[in-house]
Amino acid sequence: MNSFASLQYDREIPAVPPFARELRHEAPEDDPYPQVLEAILDQRLTAASRFTEESLVQMFGASRSQIRRTLTQLSHEQVVILRTHQRPKIAIAAPEQTRQILHARRLTEIMLIELTCQQQPAGLEALRELIEKQRRSRALDQHGAAIRLSGEFHLQLAKLAGNAPLAHFLGSLVPMTSLALAQCRQQTNRDTTVQTHTTIVDAVERNDVNAAVRLMNRHLSDLEQQLLGLAP
Repeated sequence: MNSFASLQYDREIPAVPPFARELRHEAPEDDPYPQVLEAILDQRLTAASRFTEESLVQMFGASRSQIRRTLTQLSHEQVVILRTHQRPKIAIAAPEQTRQILHARRLTEIMLIELTCQQQPAGLEALRELIEKQRRSRALDQHGAAIRLSGEFHLQLAKLAGNAPLAHFLGSLVPMTSLALAQCRQQTNRDTTVQTHTTIVDAVERNDVNAAVRLMNRHLSDLEQQLLGLAP
């Protein structure tokens, strides 16, 4: 019997998005979650891929328990599908699910950006560092890393709002959006995400609520256009 078939996943692991754990600096340096997620976002692991816990252990040089936790977390985030006595599978982002996620993100992120501007946050330098990492990833054609860093930017921005429940809710939406972006057929080289993120941070730094809301709305509309073909 395949060793994976008898694997019992720890359902007691709290569904705290690892993105959020990293942004709180709680994720250990050897946590394989970012590498596994980037492999999915780079389409090195796809819905058609046949892989097991053991093959991921070998691929990422991680322990069995680390891979088990990573797969469990990705299943909480609906990026990976886990079923008893079956291999794990990468989920496919369905259009209707993506539409609902984007609608929820718009409602959540507009409120969060307003709160962030009111907080006069001191963590903007960390946001600019994330933007620079994203810029370098794009320049090196590291698409998976760029998508993951873009998600981290939104969660770090949400953290600055000072509303933990809203930030946590956004953390449940970002990984599925990232998966949709990775699987999107309308890939484009004219990605303005880095520039948009920069202008959003500039608006927050000025405490310009109207500009920040307008820029976030436009950013999310561009995302809808890319993923769903909706008119902005």
